[in-house]
Amino acid sequence: MTATIWSIDAAHPQPRVVEKAVSVLASGGLVAFPTDTYYAIACDLFDKRAIERIYQLKQLPHTHELSFICSDLAEVARYAMLDNAAFRVLRRKTPGPFTFILPSTRLVPDLALRRQKTVGVRLPDSPVALEIVRKLAHPVVSTSAATPDGEVLIDARDIRDRLGHGLELILDGGYRPNEPSTIVNLTGPLPVVTRAGKGDASDL
Repeated sequence: MTATIWSIDAAHPQPRVVEKAVSVLASGGLVAFPTDTYYAIACDLFDKRAIERIYQLKQLPHTHELSFICSDLAEVARYAMLDNAAFRVLRRKTPGPFTFILPSTRLVPDLALRRQKTVGVRLPDSPVALEIVRKLAHPVVSTSAATPDGEVLIDARDIRDRLGHGLELILDGGYRPNEPSTIVNLTGPLPVVTRAGKGDASDL
């Protein structure tokens, strides 16, 4: 079996396509969809077996840190501890192409925790991603749609050909440039950019 491809309007996602993706995620499946950076491979944050499948599909060591996508700042605050300074950064920079490293709350499953009990949180400028998470009613774990050797796949058909054996559904929103998110660590007294990417962090 290989994943099926459904077309989706990246700017105005069709409700029935979103509902299909949510149904797959809720039943333990893996879904690839376009974001504001590149295609993500996602699963339900609370499905341990699905998270393990992501590690297996991409042949990642368990030391590799996964991030997850939230639907809004209120949801971020349920899974990550936001002090006033961090909240101001997120309010200014989201939705957008950033991953923010923050102290986690107890709601985060162990498999999604980073070292020092932190989490990588995304609030992307992507109607597809945000609508899927909103309809699922909790975050999804996400990682780049890249092959085990690190090649980032920018087209839905390439994702099907190279990774489709481990996915249930691919949402085709057109080509996505290979532009990673900017990673900003907000666990210390000042923001620290640990990876420069698409997001402009020059004003942090």
